[in-house]
Amino acid sequence: MAGRREVLAGAVGGALWLAGCRSDGDGAAPSTGAASSTSGGQAAPVQKHRYGTDPSQFAELTLPEGGEAVPLAVIIHGGFWRAQYALSLGRPLAATLPTCGWAAWNVEYRRVGNGGGYPATLDDVAAAIDALADLDAPLDLSRVVTIGHSAGGHLAAWAATRDEPVVAVTGVVSQAGVLDLRQSAADRLGGGATQELLGGEPAAVGERYDEASPIEHLPLGVPILCVHGRDDSIVPISQSDAFVTAAVAAGDDAELAAVEGDHFVVIDPEHEAWTLVLDWLTSR
Repeated sequence: MAGRREVLAGAVGGALWLAGCRSDGDGAAPSTGAASSTSGGQAAPVQKHRYGTDPSQFAELTLPEGGEAVPLAVIIHGGFWRAQYALSLGRPLAATLPTCGWAAWNVEYRRVGNGGGYPATLDDVAAAIDALADLDAPLDLSRVVTIGHSAGGHLAAWAATRDEPVVAVTGVVSQAGVLDLRQSAADRLGGGATQELLGGEPAAVGERYDEASPIEHLPLGVPILCVHGRDDSIVPISQSDAFVTAAVAAGDDAELAAVEGDHFVVIDPEHEAWTLVLDWLTSR
């Protein structure tokens, strides 16, 4: 049943590895570097693939051991869509996914300040996901979940709204995501980051807000998990709460997992917030 799920810090224990996930043998999470940890302590190689000619149009693919087709999680980093933040933010989470039987596709994209903004940032996310169809890799493209933090949560949810994509999104995980761009603009989140992304206020470029804001496209028609820290002072939890409420009312299978902590606990691979995401993924 779709709805709200409240989670207290510590309530789910410390077990990061769930339902098919495993640790390196000592219960610790794998290294948060660019490579994922697999059995025997070996690092799964990270493959860099380009989906365009711009320096920011690339993604990193990490696969589990074995050659069978596996589901894939598209990791989309945050940073209020600004160029000073990069896909290195997503590497710690991407590193855990092969251990759980999921491939990771950690996406870089043009941001505000290096050729991004509307529509380039949206176009890049779409192109990066559709590029999966051309990869020579054992991927089950009938199971593609987007996972994004903050501004990346916006892009992860937006990716599920595309008409006739080459590769369809079948689930969305938003980690402290900016899901209502009009409200974000009104609250001047990130010091006006939404206005920078879309090139103006809603009154001036309303059609861009209509296109880019996930809450305007409900129902998404795919399962949605929103994970958000109660003490988030950067993107208020009201963004996720209002989105889930509207999504459920529209008929979506959506839930909010509210956890103890700030804006960044949701991208800590050793925090309960990530355990919830792994649990949700293994149930897909």
